[in-house]
Amino acid sequence: MAVKEQILKQQQEEQESLNMLHSTQSVIHEALTKLGYKEEMFELLKEPLRFLAVRIPVKMDDGSVKVFTGYRSQHNDSVGPTKGGIRFHPKVDEAEVKALSIWMSLKCGITNLPFGGGKGGIICDPRQMSLRELERLSRGYVRAISQIVGPNKDIPAPDVYTNSQIMAWMMDEYSHLREFDSPGFITGKPIALGGSHGRETATARGVAIIIEETAKKKGIRLEGARVVIQGFGNAGSYLAKFMHDAGAKVVGVSDVYGAIADPNGLDINYLLDHRDSFGTFSKLFKNTLTNKELFELDCDILVPAAISNQITAKNVYDIKASIVVEAANGPTTLEATKILTEQGVFLVPDILSNAGGVTVSYFEWVQNNQGYYWTDEEVEQKLKKIMVDSFENIYQIAQSHNVDMRLAAYMVGIKKSAEASSFRGWV
Repeated sequence: MAVKEQILKQQQEEQESLNMLHSTQSVIHEALTKLGYKEEMFELLKEPLRFLAVRIPVKMDDGSVKVFTGYRSQHNDSVGPTKGGIRFHPKVDEAEVKALSIWMSLKCGITNLPFGGGKGGIICDPRQMSLRELERLSRGYVRAISQIVGPNKDIPAPDVYTNSQIMAWMMDEYSHLREFDSPGFITGKPIALGGSHGRETATARGVAIIIEETAKKKGIRLEGARVVIQGFGNAGSYLAKFMHDAGAKVVGVSDVYGAIADPNGLDINYLLDHRDSFGTFSKLFKNTLTNKELFELDCDILVPAAISNQITAKNVYDIKASIVVEAANGPTTLEATKILTEQGVFLVPDILSNAGGVTVSYFEWVQNNQGYYWTDEEVEQKLKKIMVDSFENIYQIAQSHNVDMRLAAYMVGIKKSAEASSFRGWV
């Protein structure tokens, strides 16, 4: 193949891998093929069974009315009701929401939860909105999607730029519509409204457990290990705290505006105390690093915990870590995954490492249904068992089939939906 053709081929592969939905579908196809399923199973599982787009009029504080676009995607409910977060972000789009709902099916399959995958999103910038405007938007979204959600249909949860307060508004609106209290309609609620202990830190706690298990496989002591974390939102900030408390050196962290680093380890408690409500801290420092410079830092463990498509074919060769654990959704492209694997880097995919959030959301749903609530210690113990068992299962599949951890995770994750769809007679 000519050099020019090779370059064009590489550029095309990279562009395709940047497309979250296309990338997800291609790995699902490979996983189903490895599992021995026919093409019709892929045709069923490559797209959501339902996808709803809604328009939400909201009266703003200045008296004007702004119309927002929102989405809700339900990938596959053969296993049980769908489950997944709602994100508020200016870059939400249809393809992203569809891909994220498929990933939720995979996460529920990996952790053996009785759910299919769901996901929602609203195109907005909550950083530019008041609390009253956010409340009106949250309630308007619930009214718009109320016919297809519910504790036995589709259970939402927090995601990017949404939190327990927004979940509380949504639960209250749904309860008004249905005319009965329905705490099991949504998870990630405040404790006072039926939320679960450990839910706020669940994603980061799950990632920390996976890092610990991965370090054992690689023969790396977590105490003294150098960790770089991209992102300081809910997952990134709590993870930094957990790593710091475990004796690791967090040598670099970033927020949306910049990054800071210290080879001797950063003062994580200072950053936690001085960040704003969106996890921003870099404006406190005169000298900051770029995202590119953050990824070039010497470290043992790199954790992308921000947004998608951060590790690509363009910057993958700059990474010096021997372990990459994805805390964000889709931070590494397929081309970059291939390169990292060839270089001997142990990469743990997002659908395994950040599954702690949906796991504790499941715990919350169970507690709401039972009316019986667990202690912090019980939640942490149950979460650790599920995360460790899930990691070990995927690791063994990767070893026995001689595939990378991403493909192994997809094989485990998609199998439950495929089996349930088959037993139901859909395919």
